[in-house]
Amino acid sequence: MSSNIVWHEASVTKEERRSQNKHQSFILWFTGLSASGKSSIANAFARQLYERRNQAFVLDGDNVRHGLNKDLGFEEAGRKENIRRIGEVAKLFIESGQIVLTAFISPYREDRQVVRVLVEDGEFIEVFVKCSVETCEKRDPKGLYKKARKAEIANFTGVSAPYEEPENPEITLDTEHHTIEECVQQLTSILTSKGYI
Repeated sequence: MSSNIVWHEASVTKEERRSQNKHQSFILWFTGLSASGKSSIANAFARQLYERRNQAFVLDGDNVRHGLNKDLGFEEAGRKENIRRIGEVAKLFIESGQIVLTAFISPYREDRQVVRVLVEDGEFIEVFVKCSVETCEKRDPKGLYKKARKAEIANFTGVSAPYEEPENPEITLDTEHHTIEECVQQLTSILTSKGYI
């Protein structure tokens, strides 16, 4: 890092933005296997937040790799850098007073912890989108599991690369036994009861 870089304080604080928005700003970090329902829940919940006039934005794994992280691969180092960058972007959203919903497999506990410590206590909510690899593979909307089983995709989480389930997530949503709509209702109920929204 250059020694000539100096942090410039913002003229509008995070607290002022939260006050204007009338809600907290925080990260909802959706983690789970491919096809578990992370993006579907995040986007359905974002629509609900929008209708409530909450300021929110979804950072989706595939979408981010089309731009910001298009230079990264799927080997361990590339995955770690992918999550590090997203953590820094998510932190900016918190500072802007918004709710940021991140839908990333983020297979390694250590990488998720790196993001957690970037922000203040209570600003990182880990949401484990729980679904067995067998069910995810049956869904396989993008045909990725099929390709991974044929060794056409290397380092595929749940097949040829590991997924480390969260040990103590703030929220667990079971998409194997509940619909997207039911999971969104559960999420709304939990966050409302805790005063986040």
